[in-house]
Amino acid sequence: MKRIQYRQYGGPEVLRLDEVEVPKPGKRQLLVRVRAASANPADFVVRSGGLKLLTGRRFPRGLGHDFAGVVERLGDGVTRFKPGDAVFGGTMMRPAGAFAEWAVVDEKFTAKKPAEVSFEEAGAIATAGATGMSAVLKAAKLQAGQSVFITGCLGAVGRTAAQLALMRGAWVAGSCRDTAQADAEALGIDPVVGFDFDPIPFKGKFDFVVDTADALPLDVARSMLKPGGHMIDAALSPGKVVRSVFTRQYKPLMVPWDFKDLETLARVAVEGKISFPVARTVPLDQAIDALTELETRRTPKGGKLVITP
Repeated sequence: MKRIQYRQYGGPEVLRLDEVEVPKPGKRQLLVRVRAASANPADFVVRSGGLKLLTGRRFPRGLGHDFAGVVERLGDGVTRFKPGDAVFGGTMMRPAGAFAEWAVVDEKFTAKKPAEVSFEEAGAIATAGATGMSAVLKAAKLQAGQSVFITGCLGAVGRTAAQLALMRGAWVAGSCRDTAQADAEALGIDPVVGFDFDPIPFKGKFDFVVDTADALPLDVARSMLKPGGHMIDAALSPGKVVRSVFTRQYKPLMVPWDFKDLETLARVAVEGKISFPVARTVPLDQAIDALTELETRRTPKGGKLVITP
C-alpha cells in the first residue's frame, strides 16, 4: 500500500510517499481502508519533532490522525464493529498513519459514520471536533447564559467550540482574521474582532476565554475574565503546562475523549446543528504538495484539507 511517512523529524521536505506492507490490527484494533483523512496543525508539530518526548524516535513514522473509511479486518477483542462498517475517528499520536490507503486504528477512538455524513466530512471531525467539545463542554462545563471568548473562532477547533457553545445557549464572542469576520458573524458570534484587538472594552466580561490559536497572552486573557473565570488553552506547549501549576485561572486543555464524543458530534452534524467544512480535497499522490502549502502558506482557508487515497 501507499503511505505518507518520514524517516527523521524535520520540515515538510522529509515527507515521502512510500510503498509499505499493509499493517495488521492488534488487540482491540481495526484495519480500515481509508476513504478520507484530514490535516491538523498537530500533524506538523509531531513531524517536526515538537512532541518527540511523547512520540519517540522510532522511524519510519506515518503522518496523519483523522480518518474515515471502511472496516476491513478486526483485531482480537473488537466488539462494536464488523467488516464493511463505515467508520471515522482519530489515531493515537504515536502511531498516526492516517495519510495512507490502509490504517490500523484503535476501537476506542473510532465511531460508526452516519450515512448522512460524507466520508470527506467525517474525516474532518475527530481532532477538531473532540478538542472543541473538550474545551467548552468538558473543561469549561459551559452553561446557558454564560459567556465565552474564543480566539481563532473560525479555525477548525474554534469553529467547533463556538458552535457547541452557541448550542448550549452561551454568549459567544471571538477573534479571527479580518477577511473572515462576516463568516463568524453568520454563525452567531458577536462581537467578532481581529487578532490584534483592543482588550480594554472586554475587561471582566467573560466566564471563559478559550485560546485555540495561540494568539492571546495570559495577562490579556486574565483581564477579560470575570472573577472566578478561567482561560482554557487548546494550543499547548510544555512551558504552558508548567505555567498551569502556578496560575489558577489558567487551564491547559488535557481532557481525554473517546468514541462517545465522536458519536455525539456525528449526531449534531446530522441534525444540522454543527458543520465541519472541507476547503480542499486532494488525492494521496498530490497530498505532500498540498500539506506543504497548508503549513507554509496557511492555505486553503475556510475549512479542512482532506486527503482521499
